[in-house]
Amino acid sequence: MRRAPRVDLFMYARAVPLLLRHPAVFVMPLLAAVVELLVNQLSNLVTDPVGGLGSSIFGMLVQLIYLWAFGVTIIQANNIWRRGRGTFDEAWEEGRLKFGAIALAAIGFQFVVWAASYIGSFFGAGMIGLALGALAAFFLIYTIPAAAIGGIPGTLALSVSIRNVRAQPLGSLILALVFFLIWYVAVPLGLPSLLVHVSPSIWSLITAAVRAVALAYLAFPFAKQYDDIAFSGYW
Repeated sequence: MRRAPRVDLFMYARAVPLLLRHPAVFVMPLLAAVVELLVNQLSNLVTDPVGGLGSSIFGMLVQLIYLWAFGVTIIQANNIWRRGRGTFDEAWEEGRLKFGAIALAAIGFQFVVWAASYIGSFFGAGMIGLALGALAAFFLIYTIPAAAIGGIPGTLALSVSIRNVRAQPLGSLILALVFFLIWYVAVPLGLPSLLVHVSPSIWSLITAAVRAVALAYLAFPFAKQYDDIAFSGYW
């Protein structure tokens, strides 16, 4: 008999001590945050003289960097969930071997979300494009874990993600909400009230550090949830 994938709500709390006990998980998110700072500086130098033309390309590059770093961090988090330990060197080596798969999965994820938002914009209301983009992102939420720890090659990770969301819609919705609340609410909206009196340079550094912490934490529920669904025997 097939058994439905379970929803593990306790993993969100259990991820906190695991993160604190394994600080090496912060390495890739911190590297991605530092690269974002450098790319933003380069973007300003290149695009400011032409009125911001081309800034979206740099923005997409930053997103790809974060997605690849997230993939390596998910590998490390998955090792910690399964074995109680997970070194950065192991995750980096596995991520290096899977670089093509993770990169193609990240590009496919970005393209589908962008295409959905673009199609929605033809209906004349910005909210429709935003809603379609969010819906696409929801169904593709397991794309990076599928490529990073599922061994799924490239863009095939997109279809695997859709299949996993259909297998566990409630758990996937909770995971998506947690990601949204942390990445798009807590980080950008919580920081202004804390950093109102700091200089722009310090602001950038602290923001990068907070994003790295958020990404490192999120790797744990993403890894655990994908593992619970993909290897549950449901398929």
